[in-house]
Amino acid sequence: LKDESNILYHEANALYWVKALLRMMYWFIDHAIEAAQEPPPFKIPHLCFVDTGAGQPVKSNGTMNVAYLIEELIPVSADDEFVKYIHNDDVAPCFLLDMNDEGIADFLAFTQHVQYVKMGRQVYILDYQGTHCSMVLCSINLH
Repeated sequence: LKDESNILYHEANALYWVKALLRMMYWFIDHAIEAAQEPPPFKIPHLCFVDTGAGQPVKSNGTMNVAYLIEELIPVSADDEFVKYIHNDDVAPCFLLDMNDEGIADFLAFTQHVQYVKMGRQVYILDYQGTHCSMVLCSINLH
């Protein structure tokens, strides 16, 4: 349980930080748009990471023998697909057939560049995957 709890703690902590990095991105974008002479000629995707938390049920005798990573349920329709936008082995966006998905992948590649620069070349999010509105899996690359 100790190893499992440690792994779950690190996973939950990474998800906490990727949400902060994504908020920083939208703050950066909002301020750039405010300072611009005219709005961008393209639509900016509004994405989010799923809410998560770590949980450990306690038995009546006070012991804990299991730990869970609890994730928000993503409501999807029959038309929604789970998409890998950027693979963790390559910062280039994955080739996607759907133009909307390609736009999201390009946007996420842009966010990586800004994160890398804004974080002093120390960190950026990689391995983006999810649906059109929610990212569920990701990794943080630390230099």
